[in-house]
Amino acid sequence: MANEFARQLRKNMTDAERKLWWLLLYRQLSGYRFRRQQPIGPYVADFFCASERLIVELDGGQHFEPDQIRHDALRTAWFAERGYRVIRFVNSDVFKSPASVVEGIWRALTAPPTEPSVR
Repeated sequence: MANEFARQLRKNMTDAERKLWWLLLYRQLSGYRFRRQQPIGPYVADFFCASERLIVELDGGQHFEPDQIRHDALRTAWFAERGYRVIRFVNSDVFKSPASVVEGIWRALTAPPTEPSVR
């Protein structure tokens, strides 16, 4: 079911997703490869670099609603518990400052892994 949902999302990408995909696909970020709308467990990640276990999420206006903020936090925690890193950008950033978005992704790709904090 997640695979079919992901296929539908790939067919109906938002303008911001389409633009970021173009940037990731054609800039290639030194050989790092990304998949778009990748099913991972019960979720579908907007963009995923498997070699670095990095998930890139694009957030539209609905992501600033209280219920969606809680959902995103639970989702990010689920990914983190399984060793994935999640970075988020606002859709408008992809249009206003695409170089900054690509730089942020590059930094996340090349940053050394951090150890989880002990509580």
